[in-house]
Amino acid sequence: MGIQLSAPAAIEAEIRLARPPKAARASDFVSRLQVMQAILGAQHFAVLRLGGHGLPAARKLTLSLHNFAQDVEGNARALLEAYGPAMLEHLEASMLPLIWEGAGDNQFAESGADPFTTRLPARLLPWSGMAFPVRLGAHGNGYVVFMGTFIAPSSDLIIDMHMKSCQMLIDMLAGEEKKLAPAEALSEREIACLQMAGDGCISEAIAEKMGLSVHTVNAYLGTATTKLDAVNRIQAIAKAIRLGYII
Repeated sequence: MGIQLSAPAAIEAEIRLARPPKAARASDFVSRLQVMQAILGAQHFAVLRLGGHGLPAARKLTLSLHNFAQDVEGNARALLEAYGPAMLEHLEASMLPLIWEGAGDNQFAESGADPFTTRLPARLLPWSGMAFPVRLGAHGNGYVVFMGTFIAPSSDLIIDMHMKSCQMLIDMLAGEEKKLAPAEALSEREIACLQMAGDGCISEAIAEKMGLSVHTVNAYLGTATTKLDAVNRIQAIAKAIRLGYII
């Protein structure tokens, strides 16, 4: 591909210094994946996340993020039917990236560092691909996949892209965990206002019971909604119940 990379030590230093900030929105992850896609010379990317627990039969990979322009369901189904079982088995046993060659005369997938990859059966899909496995414990496991007509990464590039793939899923998991918990604890008055709102009281009634102005009550309900990362008062009440703030 003609991409020139520095020595491994220099690459590690570059990653430490230039690691992208943690992303909070899907568009941020898409931008990072597009950069990685361009470096690899691929045409598409897909993030597959592992779901299900317990017996192996209960676990499966699902499409979490992608840039398929059309027939998303068809492309995802083709990928998972062709390599899903092999990917699941590989994720339990190895962290080596997977590579495969697609069908057709113009398809090519070659690695200059065979010890750093595991090759899957060829010509099961119309495009070649490379999948970087990520294991983060009980949650966040999966693959970052790149697909195209020509994939020929060097050993240095494989290591670099694998590290970036791991960081990608770490950041995605961190963003999900942040959404599951309030940014900061609710105050006693915010909890009281939410409790009465959950009991069906309107702002005027809450203000009268608490000896506050309607404006102040609405301010408490507004800050509570923001802290709970809710889109409206109803969702804030539901989250407060789920988190044990109110009954």
